[in-house]
Amino acid sequence: MNILRDAITSACSIATGRSCIGEYLRYDTNQYPASVPCCVVSREGFVESAKVMKRVYAFLVAQWATDQSQTKGCFSVFACYRKEAEYLIVTTDVPAADPTFPTLTSQYVTAWRFERQIHSLMGVTPVGHPDLRPWIKFEDWPQDAWPLRKSFEASQRMARGSGQYKWVRTEGDGTYEIPVGPVHAGIIEPGHFRFQAVGEHVINLEERLGYVHKGIEKRFESLGWHDGVRLAGRVSGDTTVAHSLAYCMALESMTQCVLPQRAHWLRALFLERERIANHLGDLGAICNDVAFAMLFYQFSRLKEMLLRTNSRLFGHRFIMDRVTLGGVAVDIDATGIREILAEMTLLEDEFERLVAIYDDNPSLEDRVRDTGYLAPEVARELGVVGIVARASGLNVDCRLHNPFPPYDRFEVIVPVLVSGDVHARAWVRVEEVRHSIVLVRRILGQLPGGDISTAIELPGANQSRSLQWLGRAGFAAVEGWRGEIIYWLASDGQGQISRCMVRDPSSVNWLALEQAIPGNIVPDFPVCNKSFNQSYSGHDL
Repeated sequence: MNILRDAITSACSIATGRSCIGEYLRYDTNQYPASVPCCVVSREGFVESAKVMKRVYAFLVAQWATDQSQTKGCFSVFACYRKEAEYLIVTTDVPAADPTFPTLTSQYVTAWRFERQIHSLMGVTPVGHPDLRPWIKFEDWPQDAWPLRKSFEASQRMARGSGQYKWVRTEGDGTYEIPVGPVHAGIIEPGHFRFQAVGEHVINLEERLGYVHKGIEKRFESLGWHDGVRLAGRVSGDTTVAHSLAYCMALESMTQCVLPQRAHWLRALFLERERIANHLGDLGAICNDVAFAMLFYQFSRLKEMLLRTNSRLFGHRFIMDRVTLGGVAVDIDATGIREILAEMTLLEDEFERLVAIYDDNPSLEDRVRDTGYLAPEVARELGVVGIVARASGLNVDCRLHNPFPPYDRFEVIVPVLVSGDVHARAWVRVEEVRHSIVLVRRILGQLPGGDISTAIELPGANQSRSLQWLGRAGFAAVEGWRGEIIYWLASDGQGQISRCMVRDPSSVNWLALEQAIPGNIVPDFPVCNKSFNQSYSGHDL
């Protein structure tokens, strides 16, 4: 039973008058896996379906578009919804002569930037959108440059135009603006943050991202399927395991590839080690931003211990390129298992001592408690994911709600707090490190034998069967250390990549940072930002 599909179907059966869902409805049988149905509706039904999803409390987790103007004379616009363990994709075709669709912003705040990005990169206009300033696309790009259209030649340098981004302005006695970035004093990626403040108190924050836009989604279209794995692993370098895993799972669902059990378990091992290492780094960085340097050094030392073990056992500090199509590229022997288990014992002991210091320091507590508050109702409205969601009362985790082996055999404990402040986001990380240590032990203790990979019949490998791949699509959702990562892959009639949509957790969580800052003092922004720690690279696709 799929609650979301049933809700759409029920709405169709009673649709009358202005409700347009029932006038044009079918399900795309080329969408894989079958557990993620793709509902095709009319252009008018696109927004009506969003209203149905809103009524059943589903989240809008992604929106994207594809260019089929050269083959079908249209563009297709997609919206993906989630309710607990279920996903539903709704799509509509819009004619190339009139590339418009009704905006979903009246139903979902998350559509705000999804649709700005669709407009900027695909040139398909969300009618009724309240703010069509360019997003990712910069103001000095030519107005008619739509990088994700098939007609766009990515190898040619674009001419630079003139333009100016229209920032939100605040007026009144005593108000002033503080521009920060995009170049920062620290070694971080570029992003522009513009504050409006009265005294030291922030009354508004607006972000401007896109400075590390690399044309990644466009680049996928020029690569083979194997090269796509390598690119996915570089979407956001600190999340290389989760991104490459999501790409592989999307393609494996499309090709209906069945992996050996040992491959699944090793993927989970890599994923949990990536989670632990990044959480340790973030906890140290949060402490550093409130001038507690000792904990910064100690958490960093523990992270470095894990990274060196990764390099020694798996050949790369971040386990990059070790998740491959059909499995994994590296195995672990009995000696390696013993080494990791010993490391987990050492880590657990030293980690708990550091957590006790963190939890018993009044000056640190004064900086993180009630700072950067994101209310649970706001978090839900924004559809945030991962650490940010769980610190603000949302019980969302793909390992629990959408598990792949071996997570379907373990009890996955999801820490959920409701205080929604910097401390809550830090403490969610503390609890996740604790539970990931438990999961690593269970994985290694029950690791099945057998092969670590299997052959996969890739689209395009058999030219006589190439047409069967036309329009075939695969979907995957993976819980990275920041939160839910979504990939949607589609193939063309030659069995090549036609479209690869990537939705990093940062695509929704950056919105939440803007909402968590007003009411705080300007000096608290760095620690608020670090407690979110979103990816610029994963966002700027």
